[in-house]
Amino acid sequence: MTLKPIHIVGGGLAGSEAAWQVAQAGVPVVLHEMRPHQRTAAHQGGDLAELVCSNSFRSDDWEHNAVGLLHAEMRRCGSLILSAGDAHQVPAGSALAVDRGGFSAQVTARLEAHPLVTIAREEVTGLPPADWDSVIIATGPLTSPALAQAILDLTGEGALSFFDAIAPIVHLDSIDMDVAWRQSRYDKAGPGGDTAAYINCPMDQPQYEAFVDALLAGPKAEFKDWEQVPYFDGCLPIEVMAERGRETPRHGPMKPVGLTNPHKPEEKSWAVVQLRQDNALGTLWNMVGFQTKLKHGAQTEVFRTIPGLEKAVFARLGGLHRNTFLNSPRLLDGALRLKADPRLRFAGQVTGVEGYVESAAIGLLAGRLAAAERLGRPLETPPTTTALGALVAHITGGHLEGGSFQPMNINYGLLPPMEGPRKDEAGKKLSPPERGRAKKRLMSLRALADLEAWLEDGVKAAAE
Repeated sequence: MTLKPIHIVGGGLAGSEAAWQVAQAGVPVVLHEMRPHQRTAAHQGGDLAELVCSNSFRSDDWEHNAVGLLHAEMRRCGSLILSAGDAHQVPAGSALAVDRGGFSAQVTARLEAHPLVTIAREEVTGLPPADWDSVIIATGPLTSPALAQAILDLTGEGALSFFDAIAPIVHLDSIDMDVAWRQSRYDKAGPGGDTAAYINCPMDQPQYEAFVDALLAGPKAEFKDWEQVPYFDGCLPIEVMAERGRETPRHGPMKPVGLTNPHKPEEKSWAVVQLRQDNALGTLWNMVGFQTKLKHGAQTEVFRTIPGLEKAVFARLGGLHRNTFLNSPRLLDGALRLKADPRLRFAGQVTGVEGYVESAAIGLLAGRLAAAERLGRPLETPPTTTALGALVAHITGGHLEGGSFQPMNINYGLLPPMEGPRKDEAGKKLSPPERGRAKKRLMSLRALADLEAWLEDGVKAAAE
């Protein structure tokens, strides 16, 4: 039987991984990449899967780090990106860092050599032609203006964001609730009837003044020309507010009115930092109004001076940078298809994931889903107990209803929680850090077991 090809637009990490997965499933694929004939502001050469920023795929520790777990799952799925990364690894401690040139060259060579892969060096300047009945769009954060406009025309204004204004996100179990407390301002109930929808961290005047000094003095990320983004009054970086006046944050996101600290009811807070639930599981909390361009090291140092956040573990740090991404929870179904035109799937950073590995992971799933559909055996996404499944579930529906969708790295807060052991095998009581590591290991073991079961189910379905 002759199968029609699946078309993939974009030859970055996600598009390259998707093409490999489609071809490995026995389905022909055409990979459309406009470079080197049409340059971007960030890329240097014409190889596929070019690494634009860092050369690091971050931690490779599958037992205690969520991105390391994602590495392990992708290796079990036959990932081209992880295979090439492993082949071109350079020393980086426990992280997986790669030789950029060798990595991209190997990805390109393996795709060029695959008998079911055709690489078309051309720009797709609008919505794909109607006779392309299965398409994966993996154009990344620098989607060409013509294609971005075509997507907007199809889905409506507001469907695409062109920059990130990101506030840090904190793991709930790292917040000191002996200092912080739950309360909505003036005890006002939200749509769900909850009068304690926020976590509040109090500051007295000396703490506030020291905090503002640290904001103003902290090193800031510099933008390249092509990364320049506008400031809007609704999402000003917290340090820009402080630059406009030392009292500005205290009359904005840090205002203390309508809140009473039950730990010290006789004292009125000078300022309050609020956190709002960020995911449906309730494991991740967003620092309200804390968009920032502070460098990551400075963010960790400065934000841990906030009472209640001294031991905060950040699922994501803040940022402000050029990006193009979909409002995926509203626009995509659980199989990464565009609801307005299901022949179109999206993959990679344009779906609202952050990071090389996460982008490639969504490409891997998009490729497998598209190939299975072409072969007439539709595939379920992996269970949410896996890193792969949790990531796709978050971007397509796990984000808290009514919140502002923002790009996310993989982290354990996206997986269903587990209770960590309180004692080791010898019966000795574990310290909180030891319990945290033990819990992560249990979640990783569960993820890999559930992924193996998912892969076996796919093999059985293919044989039937």
